Amino acid sequence: MLDARQLEALAAVVEHGGFSAAAQSLSLTVAAVSLRIKSLEEALGQRLLVRGKRVRATPAGQALLAHVRQVQLMESDLLAQLADPGNASGSRVRWQSLSVAINADSVASWFLPGVAPMLQRHHLLLDIVIDDQDHTHDALKSGEVIGCVSTLAHAMRGCVAEPLGVMRYRCVAAPGLAEQCRTASGRVSPHRLLSRPAVIFNRKDALQDVFLAQHFRLRNARYPRHFAPAIDAFEVAIELGMGWGMVPDLHLQQRDGRPPMVEVQPDTPVDVTLYWHHWEREPPTAQRLTQAVKAAARAALLPPPTTPATP
Repeated sequence: MLDARQLEALAAVVEHGGFSAAAQSLSLTVAAVSLRIKSLEEALGQRLLVRGKRVRATPAGQALLAHVRQVQLMESDLLAQLADPGNASGSRVRWQSLSVAINADSVASWFLPGVAPMLQRHHLLLDIVIDDQDHTHDALKSGEVIGCVSTLAHAMRGCVAEPLGVMRYRCVAAPGLAEQCRTASGRVSPHRLLSRPAVIFNRKDALQDVFLAQHFRLRNARYPRHFAPAIDAFEVAIELGMGWGMVPDLHLQQRDGRPPMVEVQPDTPVDVTLYWHHWEREPPTAQRLTQAVKAAARAALLPPPTTPATP
């Protein structure tokens, strides 16, 4: 049998990235936390953590952490069922926390508006990890979260990947900058475009390279870049004419009263298919979140591409 206190220590160390912060969160000494981890590793016969500036889980530690998350959710669901349902004051309401990894473009545009009513109804808290849609899957793999929105179509072992829909992006700029990128005939000149800076969310963001490859057959293009890892700052930088960038249709539709953005080359979108990855065997609370995420995506995103039937 796995020791619950040792598993709790493992989860705390990974969550806080170190032994000192984990010890503080558990009201224990660093030595006590270290001993619990050491005992767990000895019992399993393998290392569970990689010690460094920020402690991280090994593949074995990641698998164990995912198990811990599932057990914690199942226990929370059980305690919620045992709580007094007639307590009108709400003083005994048990709030449960769910960790998810979402790309920044999805969080405010469709994810939160879609799941908020369910969260409030069932007294659920969100712990959101923001990452690029090509990298959110890493957080699920590490056991850090119970679900993620990702571009990856294939689920890892023990999980399910369900298509959510398509998020459409357009290459936009302030009107003056967009005009500078065009020739006298009104067509975009790749040379002129690449001589102007791009505004990029962060160094993991590759949408601008996808745009250049799809519509201009340019790969590994070199061009100046601004990095603005916050949605508001990212869009303000484009509004100010600092550069061109990839903005989802959902954001362009919600710009009442904001300075204009125009598509650099009309009708040249980049479509990104998103998937919801989650555990195959979910506790009831996680199932509610999955259903809410899928419903929110159906209401806001373009339909996912259909797979041709095999003869």
